[in-house]
Amino acid sequence: MTAVNLGMPSVPAQPLAQRRQSRQIMVGSVPVGGGAPVSVQSMTTTLTADVNATLQQIAELTAAGCQIVRVAVPSQDDAEALPAIAKKSQIPVIADIHFQPKYVFAAIDAGCAAVRVNPGNIKKFDDKVAEIARAASAARVPIRIGVNAGSLDPRLLQKYGRATPEALVESALWECSLFEEHGFRDIKISVKHNDPVVMIKAYRQLAEACDYPLHLGVTEAGPAFQGTIKSSVAFGALLAEGIGDTIRVSLSAPPVEEVKVGTAILEAMGLRERGLEIVSCPSCGRAQVDVYTLADQVTAALEGFPVPLRVAVMGCVVNGPGEAREADIGVASGNGKGQIFVKGEVIKTVPEPQIVETLVEEAIRLADSMGAELPDEMRDLLPGPTVTVH
Repeated sequence: MTAVNLGMPSVPAQPLAQRRQSRQIMVGSVPVGGGAPVSVQSMTTTLTADVNATLQQIAELTAAGCQIVRVAVPSQDDAEALPAIAKKSQIPVIADIHFQPKYVFAAIDAGCAAVRVNPGNIKKFDDKVAEIARAASAARVPIRIGVNAGSLDPRLLQKYGRATPEALVESALWECSLFEEHGFRDIKISVKHNDPVVMIKAYRQLAEACDYPLHLGVTEAGPAFQGTIKSSVAFGALLAEGIGDTIRVSLSAPPVEEVKVGTAILEAMGLRERGLEIVSCPSCGRAQVDVYTLADQVTAALEGFPVPLRVAVMGCVVNGPGEAREADIGVASGNGKGQIFVKGEVIKTVPEPQIVETLVEEAIRLADSMGAELPDEMRDLLPGPTVTVH
C-alpha cells in the first residue's frame, strides 16, 4: 500500500461556523473579539493579598496555556496587592470586584488589564457608573459585565421569578446601557448559569442583541468530571455557532485543570492548533493488549511534546492498522507485538514491552527532523537509524 504523508495535525481550514462579528477590545496585550482567536481564562485560588503565592499560581497557569487571569479583590489588602501583581504577571490580570465600587478604581489605578463587575451585587453601582466610565476610559481599561444566576439583580429576580435566560440578558444589557450613556463601550459580557441549557439560551439571545465580545462560562459547574462535561457541552454548542470570544471552565479543581480542559475544548473544536492528540481504542473484547495502560503511558511520556502530534494506540486488527496508518505515529497491537507506523508506513514490529519506548523514540526522531527545539533530556533519547524488523 502506498504511504500517504498526512502532515502534522493543524487547525481545519474551514471552521464549523463563521465567527460572530463582535467589536474588539484589548485586555492588556490580548485582543478579544473582532475575529481574534478565542482565549482561555482562569482564576487564581490564592489570597490575592499574598502576592508571591498569587504570582506563583499565575506562572503555573501561564505555563499551562492560560492567556488571561482573574484575581479576586474582596478586601483592601487585596486591592493594595494589585499593583505588584499586575506589574509582574506574565499575562493580563483582570480584577474581580464584588460589593465595593471603590475597588474598581483601585484596580484601574493599579494597572490591571481589565475589571470584572457583577451589577447584581455592587452596592449603589448605578450611581458610580459615570465615574467608573471616566476612569476606565482614561486608562483604556475594559470592563466585563459579569452576570451570574446566583447573584442576579433583585429587581429582575422579582420580575422573572428566577434566573431565566431573559433575566440574565436583560440585566447585562441594562448595565451596558448605563455605560453607553457615557460613551463607554470597551465592554465584554458574560451571562453565566450552572445549567448548560439555560446558559446556551442566554448567550444565543445576547449574541443576537448586541455586538459586544462574549466571555463563555458555566458557573458553579461542579467537580472536575461533571464540570468538564457541562462546560464541553455548552461551549461546544455555542462555539459551533460562532458564539464566544473567551472561555473559562469553572471547576471545583485546581485552576490549571481548568486551563487544560479549556484548551482541549478549543483544540477539539478546531479553534486552536492541536497539541498532543492520542487516538486509542475504547473498551472492546477484540483488544489483544492492555490498551488502557499503553495509552496512559504514551500520554505521560509525551506530555509537553514540542510539536503537534497525533498518536494512535490501537489494540486489535480491525481498526488498528487503519487508525495507526492515518496518525503521525501509531501502533497496531496484537499477539504480544506491535506494528509501529510512522507517516503511514510500517517501520518495524516490536514486542509489547517495547511499544511505548519505541513510540517515544520515533516521536522524538520526527520532531527532530522538523527542526523542533527539543529539551536536552529528549535529545539524549534521540535514537539512531531505524532498523526494520520482520
